[in-house]
Amino acid sequence: MKRFLFVVVLCLATRAFASPEKKVKVACIGDSITYGAAIEDRERFAYPAQLQEMLGDGYIVGNFGHNGATLLRKGHNPYDKLEVFGKALEFRADVYVIHLGINDTDPRDWPNYRDDFIGDYLDLIVSFREANPEARIIIALLTPLADRHFRFMSGTKKWHEDIQEAIKVVARTSGAELIDFHSPLYPYPWHLPDAIHPDEVGYGMLAKVVYSAVTGDYGGLSLPSLYSDNMVIQRRKPFIVSGKADTGDKVSVRLGKQTLKAVAGTDGTWSVEFPPMEAATGLKLSVSTKSATLEYSDVAVGEVWLCSGQSNMRFRLSDAEGGSEAAAASEDPDLRFFDQDCYWATNDVTWGGSAVDSVKNLIYLRPGRWEKAAPETSSRMSAVGYWFAKVLRDSLKVPVGIIHDAVGGTPAESWIDRNTLETRFPVILRDWIHNDFIQGWARDRAAKNLGYKRGDRFPRHPYEPCYMFESAILPLGHPALAGVVWYQGESNAHNFEAHELLFPLLVDSWREWFRSPGFPFYYVQLSSLNRPSWPWFRDSQRRLLESRPGLGMAVSSDLGDPSDVHYKDKRPVGERLARLALAKDYGFDLIPSGPLFRSAAAKASAASLSLRDPSRINGRRPEPLPRPSAAQEVVVTFEYGSGLKASDGSEVVGFELAGEDRLFHKATCRLEGDRAVLSAPEVKSPVYVRYAWEPFTRANLVNSAGLPASTFLGDVIRF
Repeated sequence: MKRFLFVVVLCLATRAFASPEKKVKVACIGDSITYGAAIEDRERFAYPAQLQEMLGDGYIVGNFGHNGATLLRKGHNPYDKLEVFGKALEFRADVYVIHLGINDTDPRDWPNYRDDFIGDYLDLIVSFREANPEARIIIALLTPLADRHFRFMSGTKKWHEDIQEAIKVVARTSGAELIDFHSPLYPYPWHLPDAIHPDEVGYGMLAKVVYSAVTGDYGGLSLPSLYSDNMVIQRRKPFIVSGKADTGDKVSVRLGKQTLKAVAGTDGTWSVEFPPMEAATGLKLSVSTKSATLEYSDVAVGEVWLCSGQSNMRFRLSDAEGGSEAAAASEDPDLRFFDQDCYWATNDVTWGGSAVDSVKNLIYLRPGRWEKAAPETSSRMSAVGYWFAKVLRDSLKVPVGIIHDAVGGTPAESWIDRNTLETRFPVILRDWIHNDFIQGWARDRAAKNLGYKRGDRFPRHPYEPCYMFESAILPLGHPALAGVVWYQGESNAHNFEAHELLFPLLVDSWREWFRSPGFPFYYVQLSSLNRPSWPWFRDSQRRLLESRPGLGMAVSSDLGDPSDVHYKDKRPVGERLARLALAKDYGFDLIPSGPLFRSAAAKASAASLSLRDPSRINGRRPEPLPRPSAAQEVVVTFEYGSGLKASDGSEVVGFELAGEDRLFHKATCRLEGDRAVLSAPEVKSPVYVRYAWEPFTRANLVNSAGLPASTFLGDVIRF
């Protein structure tokens, strides 16, 4: 508390200094990024120069940056050994803003002298405090290094992260104020043309950060875009309300009959946490400071799910089979949607210049607002999302809210945060519009939309890796969620091996961002369509169920259209996703899924058993078995396989067997309880079995709940 009061007093003192009698002196300490390297007219556009323009005549801003300077005293170019350091001390600033550490990522420095960094930084701060004991000390987290940097993967990225953590320790230890030069620039790597130094706009972003820190002006009270009338809060989880306000502003947050208070810190952030609540409706949320009030009416507490993906999740209820009738009957004040639609569809057109410029600046989605289900609102909603939410609403009898973020054609990598890809799949970021990891169709369509010409630098598009995370997910803040339902994959089906790496990264990325390490993540297996790679992709999606806990998959291969990726029968998909949630998260006694392949074993005949050498039992090497004269049967078992049957009441179709030659032949199937017994006359010794292995399949195996079996390819175990 004493430290906070000290900081507030300093803030007020600094504002008081901004008077005709005395100008406030601000010293910007740093390396080439402070100096203003790599831009023309640095005297005008380096961040200290832009800061001077923002602060006005009541301030004097000094630029004490030096190209190549290190913080480390044993580094290759230590700041405290440079002439500019002495000039900075002589300046006797009222505010010192320090940004050092980028050059310490050099292999000559950090690997050898990392243990000295915190001590050297503390000593530097002491030097400036000795120059002016009344000075405010502000230290900055490092600006980003783009993945294009030539040493990015050889250590620079990791060392950059280590230095960021060390700077936080310095701030806590010294009592210096900490500002963030990293987050504002990080989603805009094109503002780092050489991967290190900002351009004019990037320097302006840094100047704005310092301006707000020096003056305490953060633009007043604000909240993330997810807040609006009719919003739904996740029940039974803490409700954290956080936002921005001017430094020192007292913030009062009232929800229903509860009121909590906070004070905006020197970085402008504030936060309060309400305890978990049960379902409720008709609440009022009010957030206020002395100069502003934000009010949100008819707030509900219930279940909140994020529905995301590409065009089959975006597919509107009004366009779905039975959708018009469902929308007409959808009136329900406790079923609510927050929909963010795009300004420009990714159709086969070239966008205009203003669209390209807006997209480049992450302005792609229209601002959303919470709306209650009614014919005119539900018709615009995701068909899959609507039927998912409708089942939950009818079953749980509590308010249900759906956050809908989906954009046609977007690949999985576009929804993953930048740091995750930089750390765990960096190659997909490189020259993305010519990168074979990204589906050729998606790259071609992006090029068409952008009017791209070879040589254009930094093309930005919704299909770009990280783009949808930065434009759609990041602005939501960190709301508590019940979970995610996901329908995507069509734009990754060319390379299931890459998707097997990307999909777990997506799950990890979102679980970390929404601060829910284990929340459920339910996804749709691709439907039937005449695209050759789809059986492989569907099977890969099945195997991904084992990649992380808390996953579930809704099978849709019994749906689809041979030639149209946008089939219209979306109701079963939404209902199957809801069934997963009801069974796995809400305690309903339901079979959550269609049959999932567990194992396949060659069924030993009586004749073959009689040929087995008894020495097998005694642990000695058995005699080779003669090749059977008749086709050997294969027994397939399933998870969720109770009550197996053909969906249309006829014989079960869709199974195939192959020997070592991998030449598959149609298999006949008879059902024995929860097992499928297969045989194919052409395959005497089955080695492989597969099911629904056609892009557009007529396979018809279902369980007692009428849920379809997943596509699979498996090995046959031989005894």
